[in-house]
Amino acid sequence: MTMVDTGRLRTHVQRIGPRGGPTAVLVHGLLTDSLASHYFTLGPTFAAAGLDVVMYDLRGHGRSERTAGGYTLDDGVDDLTALLDRLALTGRPVHLVGNSYGGTIAFGYATRHPERVASLSLVESEPATAAWAVKLGGILERVVGELAHRESDTLDWIAAHRGHHTARLAKGAARLARETTLGRDIPASRVLTERQIRSVRCPVLALYGGDSDLAALAPWLAGLLPDCRTVVIPGHEHSVLVEAAEVVGRHVLALIRESDGPAVR
Repeated sequence: MTMVDTGRLRTHVQRIGPRGGPTAVLVHGLLTDSLASHYFTLGPTFAAAGLDVVMYDLRGHGRSERTAGGYTLDDGVDDLTALLDRLALTGRPVHLVGNSYGGTIAFGYATRHPERVASLSLVESEPATAAWAVKLGGILERVVGELAHRESDTLDWIAAHRGHHTARLAKGAARLARETTLGRDIPASRVLTERQIRSVRCPVLALYGGDSDLAALAPWLAGLLPDCRTVVIPGHEHSVLVEAAEVVGRHVLALIRESDGPAVR
């Protein structure tokens, strides 16, 4: 375990693979997620391909510092910026890979620091729009209501229907929702304009599960961005990263190879 003090946050970071070459920064999703979702899926494959792989726990998640506030999308982008500055990963553009909310953070970073991003891969994710904020607000309201205020009954149901491991993750999510302003901060985040979304010029890959409601975003995103390819993986929903890691990894590595060529095996 490595704890990095960025000046903003004590952040749990795992870094694997050779240093000095192309770098892939993997950003996870909200609440029940952590860097473990990448560590046990894409991380080792990317390291074996010759990438310097950086995985970290978002604010309040995993082993990173749990502050009472500071959970807006801009805070997430600022946390990522501070971490890459602290790790001295500013001299060469990085490849950002974001799962779910992690992709929204990664997209926000690309709009603010286009010169620092070599490619952007979004897994079951989307840019922050007004519709996104409304949707996240509804999801987080349910989480706060069901986990933070009816925790015992909800955890019993999750354990019975989704297993004890998922229930343990949900218990951590309940604590995060109960003890921080995350549930209020994220829906109140500043969203992107269409012009800001269109400003992302790096190669973008958007992957969705075929049975996910987010798959409907694929043609919209491809129509907005100048260099965007979309992949829909049949038979999967929002957990496509975990359930189809090999397929997801193959597509992301193909995009990275196009940018860094023989440096990536």
